[in-house]
Amino acid sequence: MTEKEKCNLGLLYDANYDPELLSDRETAKEQLYDYNRLRPSQQTERTELLKKLLGRTGESLIIEPPFACDYGYNIEIGENFYANVNLVILDGAKVKIGDNAFIAPNVGIYTAGHPLNVSQRNQGLEYAYPVTIGHNVWIGAGVIILPGVTVGDNVVIGAGSVVTKDIPDNSLAVGNPCRVVRKIGKV
Repeated sequence: MTEKEKCNLGLLYDANYDPELLSDRETAKEQLYDYNRLRPSQQTERTELLKKLLGRTGESLIIEPPFACDYGYNIEIGENFYANVNLVILDGAKVKIGDNAFIAPNVGIYTAGHPLNVSQRNQGLEYAYPVTIGHNVWIGAGVIILPGVTVGDNVVIGAGSVVTKDIPDNSLAVGNPCRVVRKIGKV
């Protein structure tokens, strides 16, 4: 079984030394280098580069540079997507984001984690669990979303939150750890 196959199954895999994964990350870094250095007036070129890098996108998307990710091909975003500066997505596993998502500055979405066992960690092993973010979601500035989390539809995550567990539909959630403080209605 390849390291990529182990990753896709949620098993520990070698992310640091596997030639295939290293090559995939190098390809993404090259594309991101170009993307992050385009002029603001080159929005068409920015969109074209994102559509090449990412696994799936809608037609209307903006990610303000700088943007960083591991592979790109594991990221799927819906229509009418906007992310402000300094978005980081560690996409060892799938990251799916629905339509009408709005992401504030300095947000991190992480599918990757490392074992607590020091010898496994020192071998370069890690795991990756998918992250799913629903439709009509607003993620506030400085939010961290950890591996395996699902954020439901019509959710607002307050600035500075650390999302460690699933957040149900129609919720306002804040804090560290992030927790639902109340339900919110659809307009």
